[in-house]
Amino acid sequence: MDLIYEGKAKKLFTTENPSELRMVFKDDATAFNGEKKASFADKGRLNKQLSLHLYELLEREGVATHFVRDDGPESLIVRRVEIVAIEVVIRNLIAGSLKKRTGLPEGQRLRQPLIECYYKSDALGDPLINDEHIRELNLARGDELEKIKRSALKVNRILTIFFAKAGLTLVDFKLEYGRLFPDKHNIVLADEVSPDTCRLWDTETGKKLDKDRFRQDLGDVMEGYSEVLTRVQNVLNTPS
Repeated sequence: MDLIYEGKAKKLFTTENPSELRMVFKDDATAFNGEKKASFADKGRLNKQLSLHLYELLEREGVATHFVRDDGPESLIVRRVEIVAIEVVIRNLIAGSLKKRTGLPEGQRLRQPLIECYYKSDALGDPLINDEHIRELNLARGDELEKIKRSALKVNRILTIFFAKAGLTLVDFKLEYGRLFPDKHNIVLADEVSPDTCRLWDTETGKKLDKDRFRQDLGDVMEGYSEVLTRVQNVLNTPS
């Protein structure tokens, strides 16, 4: 099978089915638009397993995604999509760049979930953009953007409740969406859902269990990811 794309954290390979791809999770970690780099043993496996569990959860709850099936320790089979060049960030608490832009204290809960859109462009540093910018850049039609935002808020509701059962606070997270191949008419959730893309804090202690451990040199990066996976699996294995 041919490699058709390699990003910071994943590789995509063709399969025998032209509408499906094999998505392989890498052990590489990057931060600050690739300025900070490292590699962590077992990161690919942990992120793959978490994405598998969370995609299965979202699919059961009626969220359309590119997930097809499991495919080994570090890979998933996904539907082929044309990625929309918008990174959608949903924020529930103040953290990261929102803290820098507003001066509000880290951890302060927002009155309601906040949606931000960023132009997916490494060359430009993934800048924050608004709906008018999206229109002028021709990144998505109005109906597509509306569908993306509705889906993102639904994902937030589902994951907030689920992570709370695991003793985790979903602070914020990044989503990407894509148009299904080959007709490109349907928009679905794509990429991954993992501690690489979510800020997750222990609800009782506030301990950070996500990629901020790497960004902020807090240490024990994979221990944090592993703890998230263990808690997620415990919730899934607990009879409802």
